[in-house]
Amino acid sequence: MTPEGSSRADDWALTGVVFAAVMMVVIGLFQFFAGLAAIVDDDFYVVAREYAFDVDLTAWGWAHLIVGVVMVAAGYALFSRKVWGGVVAVVLASLSAILNFLFIPYYPFWSLVVIALDVFVIWSITRPGAIEAG
Repeated sequence: MTPEGSSRADDWALTGVVFAAVMMVVIGLFQFFAGLAAIVDDDFYVVAREYAFDVDLTAWGWAHLIVGVVMVAAGYALFSRKVWGGVVAVVLASLSAILNFLFIPYYPFWSLVVIALDVFVIWSITRPGAIEAG
């Protein structure tokens, strides 16, 4: 491979990490405000009957709020392109996807959008050459 080709690949990988870092901050803010809405107004979300994971909306709100704050912090840490930042970002994006999967009956469209963004974050970080060890 030519030096120009490897430079181009590095640029693509870096672009993916920057995308992931920005999306982590955005997803974190989405999670924060979704959690805040559930904490402030229990009637904001429609509660589905006989849902397998029937948890109080205030508890869902706190879960979203905490994950959101940590995701914003991890998004800023990801800008450093350190391996630990990538690992934390992948773990948090996975946790966010699971949390939103369980939240689908309360806010289906929004949960699916956030899950899709989480998947893009995971893909962007786990691409070869995205984050260098060291």
